[in-house]
Amino acid sequence: MAVRTLVELYDERPLENVLGVEIFRPERVIYVCPNDLPKEAPDQLRNYFSHRGLTAELHFVHVNLYDTRAIVAVFEQILASNPRDLTLDITGGTDAVLFAAGLACDGKDVPVVTYSRTRNRFYSIQHGEREEYACDVSLSVEDCFRMAGGTMRQGRVDNAVLSRYREDIGPFFALYLRHRKRWDRTVTYIQRLSAADAEGNYTLQAEGAYHVKGERGSRISAPEEALREMEEIGLIADLVILPEERVSFRFRDDQIRTWLRDVGSVLELYVYQTCLDSGIFNDVRISAVVDWRESEKRDAVSNELDVMCTRGIIPAFISCKTCMIHTEALNELAILRDRFGGEMAQAAIVSAEYARATARNRAAELGIRVIDLGDLEKGRLEELLRRMMRIPKHQ
Repeated sequence: MAVRTLVELYDERPLENVLGVEIFRPERVIYVCPNDLPKEAPDQLRNYFSHRGLTAELHFVHVNLYDTRAIVAVFEQILASNPRDLTLDITGGTDAVLFAAGLACDGKDVPVVTYSRTRNRFYSIQHGEREEYACDVSLSVEDCFRMAGGTMRQGRVDNAVLSRYREDIGPFFALYLRHRKRWDRTVTYIQRLSAADAEGNYTLQAEGAYHVKGERGSRISAPEEALREMEEIGLIADLVILPEERVSFRFRDDQIRTWLRDVGSVLELYVYQTCLDSGIFNDVRISAVVDWRESEKRDAVSNELDVMCTRGIIPAFISCKTCMIHTEALNELAILRDRFGGEMAQAAIVSAEYARATARNRAAELGIRVIDLGDLEKGRLEELLRRMMRIPKHQ
């Protein structure tokens, strides 16, 4: 269907505002917006479409959502100004605006389209005829950020270098599972032996006493078995252990050094690699940071997502925890999911501990899938991600 002018009913959910434009590629878009529309919203939409290579001319018409007569008058004016080339998309918008749009279009030959989430299609619904238009749009993680008014910047991990470590992640995670109960102490020990020098510089060489200070005055002994396994799988080299005296080794490179000094990196890497290898996502990012500083919202700062993926137009948010699942983490994940993707977005929390019933119940209330240690040990991560995205096993 050729569309020159598309009328969109502005919605708080970002996807509702852009999907019709993505599918029909109109020359002009008229957004019917509430009077209290955030003043940065028009520029955010323009920036998103520019990023996506869409050149539609955007117009914004503001209305009082509680004055039906005024809304009808706005629609009638739009219809009168575009008598032949206008299509109305009723996918988004409030009930009040939808009601007024129906009144204004009653008895008029106005093409109307709407999107079906379950069928992933747009349907033309006027005159009892049902033409359908498949939604073949594929969004990247950055697209989702920009759609919501943010920008993406690099987090703790440079995604561009991860392809070099694909063969390391599986063995690294298997090592972690074997030493999971003492992993915090193992990482602390490595941190003590690889601290910065007096000038604040880091090197790949690590060396120190066999026993080091832990948290709250405790003493940590060298994790000999874990260190030897790290050498076996190539994460470190030149390991020398003098029992009760000294330990020294060399990190393979700066990236490995960073991961071995951070408790949570190994789980994030495993989840990232599983998402990538599953083939069910068109984009996968680890340590994805969305920056809101260009926004004028009061909470404008930044948020980091451990792992974020997209499949078509559906984003998936995955939080990784090496500790127990707490309510605060679930609430934060739900807020980020809703802000970016609304009703279509999916979310999961992956924990290297067994999830308690209270956490599972809260997660169920929020629509978050829980994947815990039992699932990881049984190798069920990909299977559960497929279920979350509603993908049959054979696909």
